[in-house]
This record gives sequence, C-alpha cells and structure tokens, in this order.
Amino acid sequence: MDLRQAVGQRIMAGFPGTEIDGTFADLVRTHKIGNVILFRRNIESREQLTRLCRELKELIRAETGAEPLIAIDQEGGVVTRLSDDMLNTPGAMALAAAGGDAPYRAGLLTARELRSCGINFNLAPVLDVNSNPANPVIGVRSFGDDPERASELALAFMRGTLEGGVMACGKHFPGHGDTAVDSHLGLPLVEKGREELERCELPPFRKAIGAGIPAIMTSHVLFPKLEPERLPATMSRRLLTGLLREELGFGGVIISDCMEMDAIAKFYGTVEGAVASIAAGADIVCISHTAALAQETAERLLAGLEDGSLPKAEFDRSLERLARAKSGLSQADGLPGTTEADAREVRQMLERSLTLLYGPMPELGERPFFVGCGPVRASLVSSHVRETPAFPDYMAQALGGYALVTSDDPEEGEIAKAVQAAAAESSCIVLGTCNAHLKAGQLALMEALGALGKPMAVAALRNPYDLLNLPQGAAGIAAWEYTARGLEALAPLLARKRQFTGVMPLIHSVF
Repeated sequence: MDLRQAVGQRIMAGFPGTEIDGTFADLVRTHKIGNVILFRRNIESREQLTRLCRELKELIRAETGAEPLIAIDQEGGVVTRLSDDMLNTPGAMALAAAGGDAPYRAGLLTARELRSCGINFNLAPVLDVNSNPANPVIGVRSFGDDPERASELALAFMRGTLEGGVMACGKHFPGHGDTAVDSHLGLPLVEKGREELERCELPPFRKAIGAGIPAIMTSHVLFPKLEPERLPATMSRRLLTGLLREELGFGGVIISDCMEMDAIAKFYGTVEGAVASIAAGADIVCISHTAALAQETAERLLAGLEDGSLPKAEFDRSLERLARAKSGLSQADGLPGTTEADAREVRQMLERSLTLLYGPMPELGERPFFVGCGPVRASLVSSHVRETPAFPDYMAQALGGYALVTSDDPEEGEIAKAVQAAAAESSCIVLGTCNAHLKAGQLALMEALGALGKPMAVAALRNPYDLLNLPQGAAGIAAWEYTARGLEALAPLLARKRQFTGVMPLIHSVF
C-alpha cells in the first residue's frame, strides 16, 4: 500500500445525494478515500440504499484495494437515518424503559437490516451517561443516568450488533453526558477531575473495552483537568493515546466525531483539527459533508508522512488495526434482512416503552383539549423532522376534541390564547411537550394550564425531564420520540384503551 492509499484509509467522508456524484468519485480515485458515512440525505428506500452501497464498495475496492467501512448513525429513535420502508428501532432510553431484552434485540435487528443493504459499521451504541438533565444533545440517546445500568444496556445493544454481523462503535469518549452545550454548535466543557470521571463517565467505556467493542468514537469536549492545553478529547494525545489506548487498554479503532462540527471547525479548523486528531491517536477522522475539506486533509496527512511530522511507525500500526477491523466484513454482503415479524416486534418495543408517571391517566371526557408544539429538530444530530403531524392535531383527529398548535417556545400572547381555549369548555387538557425543560415558554404554558385545575396529562415527546416540572395533580407520560409512529402508539393509551407498561429508566432524577 503506497502512502496515498495509506492516508485514504484514515479518512471517512460523505457526499450529499442518493447517488455517487462526480466530486466524491474523484475524491476516491485521486485521494484513495477508503471509508464512507451515510446520512438520511443519502437514503430514499431500501432498494436505492442497497444499490448505493454496492456501487460504493465496487468503487472503493477498485481504487484502494481494500474493503471500505460504510458507516451510519443508526441509534434508533431520534437518531434514525434509514428510510420509512426499513426497520427503525426505538432509541436507547426508550429501549431501557421497555425492559427485557429490548436493547439486545434492537441491536440485532438493526444490524440485520443494515448488513442486508451493505452497511457494515453502525456508529452506536451511545455509552454516555446522561447525568445532566440540561444536556441538549444526548438526553434520550443515552441508556440512562446510572453508569452501571447504562453500561449493561449499551453492551446488550453492542452484543446484538456484533452478532448481527455489523461493527459497533461506542461513543462519545470520554463522555458527553454531563454537557450543557451541543458540540455541533459550540465547544462543551466538563470540569470534572479523573476521580469524578471514574465514578460516572468512564465505567461504560471500561466495560465496553472489556467486552471487546471494536470501535470507539471521540467527543469534541474539553476536559481541562485532564488536558490542560485547551484541546478537546478528539485532539488530545493525553486522552486518546494516554488514557484510552495505554491506561484503558483499548486496541480497536478510534474514530473521531465529525470534524465539521462547530466545536472543531469554529475553534480550531476542520483540517487542522483532523491532522491533530490523527497525531493524537485517532485511526479515522470523519469529514462528513465537504469534499474539499477531505481532500485538503488527505494532502496534509500525506505531507506529514513525507516530512516525518507524522511518525510512519504509528501510521502503520493504525493501518494494521483498520485491516483487522475490516477483515471478514465483506462476508455480510447480501445476507437476508428483517421480516414483518421483526417489524411487529419493534412496534411492540415502542408500545412497551411508553411510561406513565404520577397517574392515573385522567378520562379524556367528551371534549378533550390537545395543545403543544409541532415536531422540532432538537439538535443537529437528530434526524430531520419527517412527515410527522403535530401532536394536538393528530390526537384531536384520532380521539376527538379540539386542538391548538403552539410554537416551540410560546410567548405570553400564545400562552394566554391557549389558556383561554382550555378554560372554555375542555373536559381534559393534554399537553404535548418537546424539550420543555430547556424552553421557558413551554414551561410557562404548562404552569398556566395546570393552574386551571382541570384534569390534565402532559406527554413529554422527547426528553422525560419535562416531567420534573409537572403541575400538581397532572399525569405525566414519557413518550421518548416525537414521530408519527410514536403518536400512533400513544393514542390508545391516552384513551385508556391500553395500559402503560414502561418503567422510568432514570434513577438519579427526582421523578
């Protein structure tokens, strides 16, 4: 393998459409890029995705002589990339609430679906312990707020993924669960020392390494008590080589989170950050969107190899790790995918996950009032909002009554209008929230409606932390995802035609 091919193995790149475009093909032919990341923008159907993966493998194998990693963030729930004609499981916290073997089964079924189309690398499970309720980017993507329990469930998902023939990846090292900033938009900072990290953030990674997880993704988070040079974990040799490789003994593939996220691009520069990440010990840097940045990174890495600023021996060891990880992946091509029975099982997982707090669910009565915001994309990592109806409109149509859709952060006038509509003649108020714990307007609306003293239920349609602000006497429902299928599962429970069976997986929040 010549130096250009070697460099291409260390980069994962993306492209904008549902077919390989000329720009990406040139990137592979010229710079030997050996790995691909796919997003929702690349996928319109099972048939199209299968064709795309086949063509990607043909192109990359021909140009690099090596098997490509074709990766995707298919966590389930709010981070779902596959099209609607494919199997999409609930997210981590919903799986935790569903109980039983749901995390393992979700990992296994997801892997079968991915490998049947040609995807061999799932960037999941999330190993972050969501210890900060104000976290805007992890939340329900985590298996919980207790390190022991979150580890157990994440590793079950990992086992299912590996048994399904797909490479798994734990993220985001050394932990993104105690941040109040989305690293897609800013540079988070965690002011914890090693002892505190050992109690919360690091146990899931230790256990995943012990269980043989093949890949770990880095976080774009500052840990100043571990890395004094104001470098995020992704760019820190102390954290990637010192802590992850040498102390924790991880021998698998280290992959960066996307280097075009603002935490890197805005504060360090994508290319500079990517080169620093490789120097710090990452095996693959992910440049998800812009071919020119992937090209410039490849050129800079090649120059570093040629002038000796990037040690050739370290580069070769990384290539050996990548070759080991890729060996055997081609055997998964064309294996059968999931069945209608599997799809029914996934629907049942979601139904089992719906959790009632502070019940019972009140009677809707003759004229229930459904109110709340429409679906919003709470974080850039979340999937783009699909064809999802607004909660109030959907429920009023399905269950009767009347509806009012608000903005996601309603102001005083909107709140007054909602209170007036609820006070008029409603038999029951059902409020749908979406990250109300981070939106003052939604919290004010909840409080104002609760003050009316009518029978009331609040459905938290994403993070359950909204229910920490529940009005006295109201029922609270953790619904985990604001999707059409989520609303369909919730409707019969609101009508008391089916029982809630979910168990709140958050141990340390005061519910």
